[in-house]
Amino acid sequence: MLVRGYLKTGERALWWYLPDEIYEEFKVKPGYKIKGKLLAVYNPKGEMKVATPTEVLEGAPGTAGPPEVAGDPFTWDTTKETGLAVLLPPQTIIKYGLTAFHFLELVIEAIVKTNGDVVEVYPGEERMSSKWWPENRMKLSYYVDFVAP
Repeated sequence: MLVRGYLKTGERALWWYLPDEIYEEFKVKPGYKIKGKLLAVYNPKGEMKVATPTEVLEGAPGTAGPPEVAGDPFTWDTTKETGLAVLLPPQTIIKYGLTAFHFLELVIEAIVKTNGDVVEVYPGEERMSSKWWPENRMKLSYYVDFVAP
């Protein structure tokens, strides 16, 4: 019931923490936005749901350069206190039926500063986050199901 209230009022219901190396290297401040793509959602049973089933292939009509990473694009706010946590908007929580018992797989592409400047995060590189939850621990014995508002 509490989360339903958060979703209806637009208050904070769920968030995730930036990797420490990104937070420190890019000096993320409160009010910045994080751009990227949500690739998959893992439910408490350990089952993966791909966020967007389509993928742009290299050489496909209308594309140039390297292939795009499939996924659901996002621009999410950081917290107003430290900027270390990234807030999930109510629309995303509802769309994917998220609870605190879900895990997200995502790609961080850029940081948007409060003045509008966009800083790419490790362009052309792929790095694994130090905050990745071990897959063998994604199957939970206790969880609470999502209840739509």
